[in-house]
Amino acid sequence: MLDIQNLSHTFFPGTPNAVQALQGVSLHIEEESFTAIIGTNGSGKSTLLNAMSGTFLADQGKILLDGQDITRWPEHRRAAPMGRVFQNPFAGTAAEMTLAENLVIAMRRGLKRPLSTALSRQVREEMAERVASLKMGLENRLDNPIGTLSGGQRQALTLLMATWLRPKLLLLDEHTAALDPKSAAQVADLTRRIIRSERLTALMVTHSMQQSVELPDRIVMMHKGKIVEDYAEERKGRVRVPDLMAAFDRVKRGELFDASVAEVVAEQYV
Repeated sequence: MLDIQNLSHTFFPGTPNAVQALQGVSLHIEEESFTAIIGTNGSGKSTLLNAMSGTFLADQGKILLDGQDITRWPEHRRAAPMGRVFQNPFAGTAAEMTLAENLVIAMRRGLKRPLSTALSRQVREEMAERVASLKMGLENRLDNPIGTLSGGQRQALTLLMATWLRPKLLLLDEHTAALDPKSAAQVADLTRRIIRSERLTALMVTHSMQQSVELPDRIVMMHKGKIVEDYAEERKGRVRVPDLMAAFDRVKRGELFDASVAEVVAEQYV
């Protein structure tokens, strides 16, 4: 369904600040699967999501979505087949507009028809029904500005907006990281329910080891722009948080070992 082939990207190339953010990343995501990407800061996980969504065009490699090469597509063109929820609960929505108006925008994603007839009685009833599924009492606040909602409520509504038209690919970029623990748990549970009920294909970046164990079908670990671990099928079923922490430690020790070897080799040629 999603094929990432040898994707590489360097920020600030040719300068002292050059960063190899992605280094030959290849990844196949099955349709209707839920994959979590974990890694330390600077590992390339959010960079990979940005490459998927078209925030920037990768230096090399290919991105195939449902068999279609979208590698050179601009960001606005990818918005139709993809839904995305950001870390910031206030991103992806218009704070001054009402809940209903924000939902209309989500309903018309990728369409060219005007919005003038969008808020018919039938549409509002559909909105109320689907918003009620969030179990937050927001179905009675459709005419309130979305900026009046709490962070957890707004993130829940953003998740609903991102999945309203059933995207081919749902991107979740640390979408619970900025929430308090109770709200984060509510949004995580809602994420699981929506992905399962709508049978979505989803890619989630997270720092939460607990979420990566509990929510997805698969865990991919990145380090310095490369995939270093892949927990799928039976291996995913056995993995626990301590196992992931041990894997992080192994990667870090390997990095220190490689650096030590490099220093020894360098000293031999001084």
